[in-house]
Amino acid sequence: MIVRPKKHLGQHFLHDRNIAEKICQQLEGNAAHIIEIGPGTGVLTQFLLPLYPEKLQLIEVDQESVEYLHHHFPMLNTRIHQADFLKSDLHQFGKGEIAVIGNFPYNISSQIFFRILEHHDAINEVVCMIQKEVAERISSPPGNKSYGILSVLLQAWYDIEYKFTVHEHVFNPPPKVKSAVIRLTRNQTDKLDCDEKCFKIVVKQAFNQRRKTLRNSLRSLLNAEIIQHNYFDKRPEQLSVKDFVNITQLIDASHPAATPSAEGF
Repeated sequence: MIVRPKKHLGQHFLHDRNIAEKICQQLEGNAAHIIEIGPGTGVLTQFLLPLYPEKLQLIEVDQESVEYLHHHFPMLNTRIHQADFLKSDLHQFGKGEIAVIGNFPYNISSQIFFRILEHHDAINEVVCMIQKEVAERISSPPGNKSYGILSVLLQAWYDIEYKFTVHEHVFNPPPKVKSAVIRLTRNQTDKLDCDEKCFKIVVKQAFNQRRKTLRNSLRSLLNAEIIQHNYFDKRPEQLSVKDFVNITQLIDASHPAATPSAEGF
């Protein structure tokens, strides 16, 4: 007997079919492969499968959920993978672009986005439901208090749309916070006009001390040649992706030896 999986990894099961269908409708699905992350009981899968019968792949870490999915979606067969998306090799799905969709567990959503960033050349679209606060942060423009590390790094490669808010009562068990659905679409940037490793370091270090001006937060990366530049009078939330690229160019050109470890990216 196949039983309904229990909640795992901070997951709250969506039980509202209308919301599930609306989430799936946000996906353009032009990629060669559609990957659903953490399908759980298949609430999104039931709408995705008729739309992408040949392209849909499921990645689910929980064994109970995998058994449940095999029982209810036998037509997917070998396209249900018991694996951790954070450790998965996306090249296993073959050549071509990838679209990702899912109800991301709150407690690992940031890790999933960093994983997506690692594969930005392959992943051309992401539709996901995440905690509302995180969705606002990721989609926030410069000048907003929510604007942060993930905002800059993701907006460097993706256009981001806040689609709609999802209220607590549509989940079992209900979370203590609201959720939101966002859509990421790969932009036209093929390569940043700076060293990408240094760019990540500059963004991370700037926002780790976000109340300080860049002259103070990035002091370990600056030398006398550039420290008086007007850029460094500002705080990180005031800067666009392009501004961070320009700052990285300045730092990399004037003092490349000062670049610290990029561990964590």
